Amino acid sequence: MRRQSKIDLEDTIAAISTPIGEGAIGIVRISGKDAVKIADLVFKSKKGGSPSGFRSFSTHYGYIYDKAAVVDEALLTSMRAPKSYTKEDMIEINCHSGIIPLRKTLELVLDSGARLAEPGEFTKRAFLNGRLDLTQAEAVLDIIRSKTDASLRMALGQLSGRLSSRLDDIKERLLGVSANIEASIDFPEEDIEIISEADIKGHLEAVKGDLAKLLGSAEGGIILREGLTSVICGKPNVGKSSLLNALLQRDRAIVTHVPGTTRDAIEDLANINGIPFRLVDTAGIAPTEDVVEREGILRSRERLEQADLILLVLDGSADMTDEDRILLSDTKDRPRILVINKTDLPRRIDLRPLEGNVSVGVSAKEGDGIDGLKKAMERAVWSGRASAAETGSITNLRQKQALKDASGAVERAIESIEKDLSPELTAIELKDALGSIGEITGEVINDEILNRIFSQFCIGK
Repeated sequence: MRRQSKIDLEDTIAAISTPIGEGAIGIVRISGKDAVKIADLVFKSKKGGSPSGFRSFSTHYGYIYDKAAVVDEALLTSMRAPKSYTKEDMIEINCHSGIIPLRKTLELVLDSGARLAEPGEFTKRAFLNGRLDLTQAEAVLDIIRSKTDASLRMALGQLSGRLSSRLDDIKERLLGVSANIEASIDFPEEDIEIISEADIKGHLEAVKGDLAKLLGSAEGGIILREGLTSVICGKPNVGKSSLLNALLQRDRAIVTHVPGTTRDAIEDLANINGIPFRLVDTAGIAPTEDVVEREGILRSRERLEQADLILLVLDGSADMTDEDRILLSDTKDRPRILVINKTDLPRRIDLRPLEGNVSVGVSAKEGDGIDGLKKAMERAVWSGRASAAETGSITNLRQKQALKDASGAVERAIESIEKDLSPELTAIELKDALGSIGEITGEVINDEILNRIFSQFCIGK
């Protein structure tokens, strides 16, 4: 059963649901059993009507009043339970966006009986009232924080129930097997059709395979949700900063012919073929007596250790140096792409020792080859897998851990059958597997986890 959070669903809540600042429209949102009553106290339509007389899903032009004084002109939309975002009576007041009218309107609503919403409480109520499961509620936050079109598509798919549907299918199959085992335990003498242990094992093996596929989607889903770090490294003056600017398509880093121009890491977010990459331009790595440069090189090596993907830049117009060879050796066991820069100049580098490595030729200065590099970066992420944006995917570590727990429980259930152990032990493992799946969707959840999830939301969502 879904556990109730400690928030009081009897309260009527309110919050500003748009960013504070000057703009055309700002929204004050109200939800709860007294939402319409409170709206009656602060809003009158230009035609003289009050919200309690408005039809659901209708919008009305009028004024916000503080007693007899007009605070702002506004549009009010009424949405009656259960067909609203929270499945409660909801009112949305569209004011002029500005600190004074919005805050004044919110204060009037709070003075009229509402309380200020907690972060994410509107979506939390949608979850507690059964409109969304927990994966869909998390998808709301993912939509707000989407960094690329692909991450937005993934979040929208999750909000539509794509992941929930896959989990429901697994859950129903586990329930069917579990019910059959329980029946064989509770009614051994009854004339009940019981499937064989071999069939049970076959069903569980199929479920195990589906859980493995879902777990396989986790890495891609988390990448689209959170992005990954790609560190641009190389010796001084090979064009690392020029490459950063070319990938970003704007001048983010200072570019000069003087070696050592970049002294500290420069970071920026780039949308590379739908994947959010945090690009890090680092100081050139080479022996130096300069104290500041040494510190920059130390930080460069620290960032290399944190990299999800390394772009090792080599100067294609020069012979390979000892510094190049050291970096090639240091990064050989890491996910990397060799970027052979300065293809606009005559080539001098010997590429034969680099055969077997993923390498791309570019001219960061002229912009040549950058599209090919982006495709190589995309391939390095997906490695032949389907993009997580197109499938129902696990998108965060909480979901991944619960799914691993479910998979482990199913594996132990299969082992108990193989070892001819008591069916009660198999039933216990299946119950644990179902509980872990319930943690993903929110059917089994505790207040601590729930509060941690929704504390990441803004107050008005």
